[in-house]
Amino acid sequence: MDTDRLPGCYRHPDRDTGIRCTRCERPICPQCMISAAVGFQCPECVREGSGTGHHPAANTARTVSGGVVAADPHLVTKVLIGINAAVFLVGLLVPHLVVQWELLGRYVEYLGAPVEGVSTGQYYRLLTSVFLHVEWWHIAGNMLALWVIGGPLEAALGRFRYLAVYLLSGLGGSALVYLLTAPNTPTLGASGAVFGLLGATVVLARRMRYEMRPVITMAVLMLVLTFVPFGGSLSVSWQAHIGGFVTGLLVGAGMVGPAAGRRRTLVQWGICGAAFLLAAAVVLVRTAELT
Repeated sequence: MDTDRLPGCYRHPDRDTGIRCTRCERPICPQCMISAAVGFQCPECVREGSGTGHHPAANTARTVSGGVVAADPHLVTKVLIGINAAVFLVGLLVPHLVVQWELLGRYVEYLGAPVEGVSTGQYYRLLTSVFLHVEWWHIAGNMLALWVIGGPLEAALGRFRYLAVYLLSGLGGSALVYLLTAPNTPTLGASGAVFGLLGATVVLARRMRYEMRPVITMAVLMLVLTFVPFGGSLSVSWQAHIGGFVTGLLVGAGMVGPAAGRRRTLVQWGICGAAFLLAAAVVLVRTAELT
């Protein structure tokens, strides 16, 4: 018998957890955790306490990071997959749109005409490129990873905090690509954002005292694949992967690190702001070099 294994959540026995309800002391996973004045409570204890005269807001179901527990904990992940799929189909029908939205530092010649890039003021490319794919295996791999990694993370963080991790990680990956690659190298794909979700998952697993070996194994495998030559007409952008992963670690630590309290939300969004400003600074430095 493995005595080192953590107990399973009382509602989801297959999910090991090191957190217990502060009232009944039953083990609870991130999906069942509801933030309380001290620690976390299980859904049953919160429902029992809802009739004790407390303010209703105090009994609102909260995720481990303080977000509101949603009826569909994977809604944002589904919407992101839908947006990526829709943009992929549009790109197949209108190839010129890909050229206008992909990450490009300076300019390229397209059909005999110059196409401008980020250094000429088209900063939107830093995020639009995150939703672009031109190969079926590229979008299929990224969307599978987004579902596997993103779904559980969204349930643990809540919708808005999860979306912040995704977008900031995508931006961080794009910023590093812009800084370190040749200015006329086109780059696209959601892998930077997905790697950011992986980084935040590593932080969450550490914070919740989960078994780290599966998460670390996945992270190492994905990082190793980053530097292995890949088939197809596209090459893997290690800059996007590393930039997204580091951003995800930073923002993820900001989301799950602060203890519950009045200042937690301020700290969380303050770190998001810092991550955005860091990416912006990298972009401005690179733009100054290219102009």
